[in-house]
Amino acid sequence: MQRSPVGRKELHEKILILLLFAIAFASFFYFDLGSQLTLANLKEQQAAFDAQYRAAPVLVIGIFFLVYVAATAASLPGALILTLAAGALFGVLAGTIIVSFASTIGATIAFLSSRYLFRDTIKARFGDRLKAIDDGVEKDGPFYLLTLRLVPIFPFFLINLLMGLTAIKARTFYIVSQIGMLLGTVVYVNAGTQLANIDEVSDIGSPGLLLSFAALGITPWIGKWIVGLIKRRKVYARWTRPKNMTAIWW
Repeated sequence: MQRSPVGRKELHEKILILLLFAIAFASFFYFDLGSQLTLANLKEQQAAFDAQYRAAPVLVIGIFFLVYVAATAASLPGALILTLAAGALFGVLAGTIIVSFASTIGATIAFLSSRYLFRDTIKARFGDRLKAIDDGVEKDGPFYLLTLRLVPIFPFFLINLLMGLTAIKARTFYIVSQIGMLLGTVVYVNAGTQLANIDEVSDIGSPGLLLSFAALGITPWIGKWIVGLIKRRKVYARWTRPKNMTAIWW
């Protein structure tokens, strides 16, 4: 059975996207870029980064933004170090704005790539199961996503890829991700402004901080439960409650 021109074009596009991802991963490990995205290297290069930023702030911001988007879109490691670098280089306010938009745009690109590359295949093979998941996502998807974003123990790149397999709207994904990741972004960007006092990345993500994020993660569900309770009370308020249960039978 021959493929239609549209089918062949789509196949070629998917192969090209996969090839670009493969090149990005291969380049990351071949050039040992991971060794550059370390806390020790960030401290060593901070003075040089500061000098470059003072000499050409717009250029440095533009390059940093594109690097962050590309790293997030390709699901490459090092986002945490880049976030600390944003705080050290740009300060809390500017660093938060830059990282917030760069991380969300990159996450949305990864989300859309996952949807384009894999959703049709998954849907064709697991249609019934995927429909049940899609129904749940349509009902509570934003709450699930917001909870996952607020709790930093879940790998964000995995959330991007898995959400791409669901039917959640891209606009909803972007907005919820931007809101959900904002608090964590502020925490880590602010930590970057105190780079000299950080010896290990684990110094930032203390158990107490993670528990606070986890507690915050269930807040949307508490709010949803309260809203549902209020709506039910409004519905029941329209009906006259019988004085006793025997009245129901007469």
